Amino acid sequence: MEKQAILAIGVFLLTYSFIISEKVHRTIVAMIGGIIMLALGVVSQENALHHIDFNTLGLLAGMMIIVAITGETGLFKYVAIVAAKKAKGDPLKILFSLGIITAVFSALLDNVTTVLLMVPVTFSITRQLKVNPEPYLITEIITSNIGGTATLIGDPPNIMIGSAVKELSFMSFINNLAFISVITLLVTLVILLLVYRNQLKTTEELKSGLMSLDEKEELKDKVLLKKSLIVLGLTIIGFFLHQILHLESATVALGGAFVLLLLTSKTDHDLEHAFSRVEWTTIFFFIGLFVVVSGLVETGIISSLAQVAIEFTGGDIKITAILILWLSAIASAFVDNIPFVATMIPMIQDMGTMGIVNLEPLWWSLALGACFGGNGSLIGASANLIVVGLAAQEGTHISFKRFFVIGFPIMLLSVLIATIYVYIRYLTI
Repeated sequence: MEKQAILAIGVFLLTYSFIISEKVHRTIVAMIGGIIMLALGVVSQENALHHIDFNTLGLLAGMMIIVAITGETGLFKYVAIVAAKKAKGDPLKILFSLGIITAVFSALLDNVTTVLLMVPVTFSITRQLKVNPEPYLITEIITSNIGGTATLIGDPPNIMIGSAVKELSFMSFINNLAFISVITLLVTLVILLLVYRNQLKTTEELKSGLMSLDEKEELKDKVLLKKSLIVLGLTIIGFFLHQILHLESATVALGGAFVLLLLTSKTDHDLEHAFSRVEWTTIFFFIGLFVVVSGLVETGIISSLAQVAIEFTGGDIKITAILILWLSAIASAFVDNIPFVATMIPMIQDMGTMGIVNLEPLWWSLALGACFGGNGSLIGASANLIVVGLAAQEGTHISFKRFFVIGFPIMLLSVLIATIYVYIRYLTI
């Protein structure tokens, strides 16, 4: 068993180091890491399949299909242009508006999908005003991670926690995380407005050009829009009721996706087009990670780490919760928060078998730390990497350093606010 444990740690560390280096695409790294775990016999294929969280994968795939079809209606461009016009074309007010829209959509849809839809819209607005798109893109990265913290479906770490802990419903996430997310969002937007107030200026002529845009022209297919909004609305209601209905969140998301496909796909090409919009690289990244982490679980390494953590904190729930919050945030700033959370979930579950009775403060600490921590650097969360990739396609380079100078201090402030919240709400009993 000792040999297997050493092999598991070796493969795990090698996989992580390659993910952090970004020299090879992280999906390829995660899948090869998982395959090596199987090839070395650290974990059997049958056991590895048990560790792959199909609820997480189903929820992601379902929401990707729904949002891809909805996006084709032009709804998101329509909303962004309306917001820009409400702001009278003022670049600073538009920054605030796009930040709010990104946060709200991230909570209702998921932050990865939201930034995929928001970045092209942002470029069309910044070109119209002839302003630097970077402040808007950085704002959208940061607000997508904060907004996504508010709900079970908003950010991949929350999806993973909700799937692993069946007692935590869609409403549990809203009740415990929405308030602190809103407070943190408003504080963050005020800071970003102060940081960029002298950089975002345009002419009255360019403002009037933006004001002359007709947002209704963006709504390309009214019938498809109606169908998409009805199905999206019913899916979100399904998330609210999923525990009462005894349905997993993945069942709700996939149900919504396939009902929408039934209503909108007339040919094989329509179906293939919808499936082509699913981010299969993200799905396979998750699969590889789950298998890599399963090696640590099966060899007892995770249990040992949980034991060490409990000995360090003396089983004190207050110290453990704050430790998890800050450890999650700092680690998630430099390692994509998805693999970090995949490692932490079984560790917290093991703590439950070692004497910590009420694990709920630990789950909310992990969610807040991982989601807010994603803002610490450009490699902290999936949404960050997607924005950087889309911006590069448009000829805008967001450097690691420029993002870090703004994102890391905001992340530290967010986690400080979260620490006060966690302590007052859960630990002063």
